[in-house]
Amino acid sequence: MVDSQYYLPNDIGVSALDCREAFRLLSPREQMYSHYLSRAAWYGGLAVLLQTSPESANIFVLLQKIFRKQQPAAELEPVAMAAGLTSEEYQAFLVYAAGLYANMGNYKSFGDTKFIPNLPKDKLKALVFASQSFKEQPGEMEALWDSCSSALFSLEDKQKQLGLGSKGITTYFSGNCGLEDAELAQKFLDSQNLSAYNTRLFKTEKGGKMSYEVRLASAVKSDCAIDGEGETRCGSFSFEDKEFTVKRGDYAQIMERVSHYLEKAQAHAASENQKKMLEGYRRSFTFGSIDAHKEGSRFWIKDKGPIVESYIGFIESYRDPFGSRGEFEGFVAVVNKAMSERFAKLVSSAEVLLPELPWPRDFEKDTFLKPDFTSLDVLTFAGSGIPAGINIPNYDDIRQSEGFKNVSLGNVLAVAYATQKEKLTFLEEEDKDAYIKWKGPSFEVQVGLHELLGHGSGKLFVQDDQGKFNFDQNTLINPETGEKVTSWYRGNETWDSRFSTIASSYEECRAECVGLYLCLNKLALSIFGHEDQDAEDVVYINWLNMVRAGLLGLEFYTSESSSWRQAHMQARFVILRVLLEAGEGLVRLEEVAGADGRPDARITLDRTKIRTVGKTAIQRFLCKLQVLKATADVAGGRALYDGYSAVTDSGSHNFLRLRDTVLLRKEDRKMFVQANTRVQGEAVELVEYEGSAAGLIHSFTERFQEDAEQLEADLLELSKRDSPCWCH
Repeated sequence: MVDSQYYLPNDIGVSALDCREAFRLLSPREQMYSHYLSRAAWYGGLAVLLQTSPESANIFVLLQKIFRKQQPAAELEPVAMAAGLTSEEYQAFLVYAAGLYANMGNYKSFGDTKFIPNLPKDKLKALVFASQSFKEQPGEMEALWDSCSSALFSLEDKQKQLGLGSKGITTYFSGNCGLEDAELAQKFLDSQNLSAYNTRLFKTEKGGKMSYEVRLASAVKSDCAIDGEGETRCGSFSFEDKEFTVKRGDYAQIMERVSHYLEKAQAHAASENQKKMLEGYRRSFTFGSIDAHKEGSRFWIKDKGPIVESYIGFIESYRDPFGSRGEFEGFVAVVNKAMSERFAKLVSSAEVLLPELPWPRDFEKDTFLKPDFTSLDVLTFAGSGIPAGINIPNYDDIRQSEGFKNVSLGNVLAVAYATQKEKLTFLEEEDKDAYIKWKGPSFEVQVGLHELLGHGSGKLFVQDDQGKFNFDQNTLINPETGEKVTSWYRGNETWDSRFSTIASSYEECRAECVGLYLCLNKLALSIFGHEDQDAEDVVYINWLNMVRAGLLGLEFYTSESSSWRQAHMQARFVILRVLLEAGEGLVRLEEVAGADGRPDARITLDRTKIRTVGKTAIQRFLCKLQVLKATADVAGGRALYDGYSAVTDSGSHNFLRLRDTVLLRKEDRKMFVQANTRVQGEAVELVEYEGSAAGLIHSFTERFQEDAEQLEADLLELSKRDSPCWCH
């Protein structure tokens, strides 16, 4: 019997993301701008299929071909019944298809675990072969089924999760690459001052000598210098007795469409600044230049208070097993002015709150570059999943000296974190009503502090290529050792490139700790409208939610490879460990028998000790995290973080056994149905869909109507070109 963690349940939550009123309030020009930005984002998001697994693009095309001919409810369901499927099996198929669309691949975006259809393979094959699409193109559909059906259902150990080498599946690296190849490639990229964000790495052997191809995502396939580009970054290089070739053209057909729609959006931009921003992005996706994307990001930071907010590119590195390559995402959203006023007050108070953080002044940025911080109602979020908040850009050099932006996704928060009492696990009964009442408001506070003052705080000590320091290396004292600072970032080194595999989770942990620490501050609470007893309830539920999340995080730990699959949940588990170690009864975690007789657990938090024992524990840990990060102390950072990340059956808590309990009682994350936009004459129409698996499927079949067949052919061509690279 297959473990249920590899299925999506038939009753999984599916919610429509409401943006009707926000879109209605836009001017015709703003609506047109939003439309073309959304087109760019949706097409770019298809690159995630190719970034996730070898089979994802083929499965996507198979589903699109079936559903474009027959809609799930009225037309395909009778075919499924006639083919021998039960209603439960047909629903399982719809849930699987919706899951593939929502995650842009057959691995969960939150946890990186593979999911397969919860019905027999022969039943799914019968449905595919009975479909109208198969009847019209039997040869093509059978070949498509044959190309992906084995991988679609396979749960071989390596295929159960994403990872590098023997630890899992990745398409950021060819199948013959391991950690040592990733490390060597990073050194090479640093030597060439090339960012890894928009790259993939492919290794080949020629005459007994290893060679590597670094492939840049770009519409242009030529490797020579191009008019308007400046000096090309492509070419062949010898590095540490290995040959490296830098080439363009990864996801070329997709990047071409992204660039096309960004150019269309430029005509409807609200300002010259927005036009320059989009031009930087367009050049980046055309030529494969991260420098151009940085330039666009600089204009984006300067685009203060836009009505329509957006960002697009190879952004988050969570799913690269080495932690350096970005997954494509793009969002378009409308500013919620009322909620944004609170965040603006938080920005205004940042210079008062930052000195409260528990590290010396020299470890904080020289100046706090006040960012935009807005609450947004999402119109489009293309990629593998939708977060609650974002702090971008991720380029260290820009964040440290030029600034960043924060966004909180209001309409996502409204539905993603709604909780039903009967589904609340691991809490005492007396905590559940307060948890339901205050989880939303407390999470809003946590997201605000996490994004603005978590990711927005802390200095990195750097010696640039000219030997210039951004700190006084003769006088700066490390507060953890009492001695002078002896390590720092050099030249082109970045946080991601130095801390690599732990960088994302470590930084999320630091930001979460900032949120916990500063939510104790009365000013921070009052900004969000919480005073007196209400403020204390918000603090309690915020901390309780964090320790519960740490326990839930065990779902995302793979015991076979002793590895974590999700940065945020690893971070929360680390915080749980820190607070458990604080002792004095602050947090209690017990294994119990549930009402159903199966293993269960209870976690409790002593609210009277949060501001004493809890605050001290977070204060000390947070200072260590920042000092190790600032000084580029990779060895110290890894020792600290790996130690707290360890999941064992020894010590005061058997976390391996608790993991089994968490898996037994887990609830899958909700999926979101997003609207489409389409141009009707001079106007833009918003097309909405019902909050169901069928509605999610319908939204995707209508999303790429204008060039569906060519797009599907392009995806299959891109997938086929790379297929030999995974067979090792």
